[in-house]
Amino acid sequence: MTKKIFSDNWVANFLNYLNVEKNYSPLTLKSYAGDIALFEEFLTARAGSCQWNNVSILDIRAYLARLNNKQAARKSIARRISSLRSFYKYLIRENLVKTNPFAKVRTPKLEKKLPVFLEEVEINQLLEQPDVHEVLGLRDKAILEFLYATGCRVSELASLTLDRLDLGNQYVLLLGKGHKERLVPIGHPCVRALDAYLAQTRVALMQKYKVQEHQHIFINSRGTPLTDRSVRRILEKYINQMSLQKHISPHSIRHTFATHLLEHGADLRSVQELLGHASLSTTQIYTHVTTERIAKMYEKHHPRA
Repeated sequence: MTKKIFSDNWVANFLNYLNVEKNYSPLTLKSYAGDIALFEEFLTARAGSCQWNNVSILDIRAYLARLNNKQAARKSIARRISSLRSFYKYLIRENLVKTNPFAKVRTPKLEKKLPVFLEEVEINQLLEQPDVHEVLGLRDKAILEFLYATGCRVSELASLTLDRLDLGNQYVLLLGKGHKERLVPIGHPCVRALDAYLAQTRVALMQKYKVQEHQHIFINSRGTPLTDRSVRRILEKYINQMSLQKHISPHSIRHTFATHLLEHGADLRSVQELLGHASLSTTQIYTHVTTERIAKMYEKHHPRA
């Protein structure tokens, strides 16, 4: 999408509010800006100009009809409505408008999909894929072990710095959404993988390419910080080697982390804290996963099921 220059400062101020007061990530800010820009473009095409204090329910119905005609996904429509509703809440707070035209707009009912995750035998197989006799194999092993050991988001892994890692006490301080910190323990296999990677791969690559010293833990083949996209490519490489009939992403490893904890007796509140979820309701999706698995096991093994 082309860069949008807004007709007034209201949107810019709103985005600044989300950045400064809400501590939203750059990716989230980009989503809000895009959702608002699309609606502004629609209003301008419909009425010749965009005046936020004159938006009516008829404008909104016309916009939703357009999205439906374009066969936009329900999830996308729901997000756009949510973005615009939040925008108007801010405008009311700032006394720029009197009412929120999106307040009573219903969001599409979303289909609840259970998260995709790996079985224990599958995750163990994945962790054995990298060739640890190769320089980058040591790095990849550390990345996969870290994803599974902590259940972190890709952005949290890519931005992780040396000062946040304590291998001696086996803890890492992750920086999550909204710049919220959480302390997560890491197990012995992950510690060993990180120790080998930091001592051999990271040092060797940074010296080889004379990279200026930086704090990022995970680096690419040229010694500079690894990006989110690179982490996804690394995981995709090893998933393809396994020929799994599942669509596995880095977030699937996060799902795997949570599911396996619950299956081995962890309580939901602890899993919430480890994942960095603001609400327990977000974590409860994993109880549906474990309940479904228990039901299938019962049907398969009980003689009178």
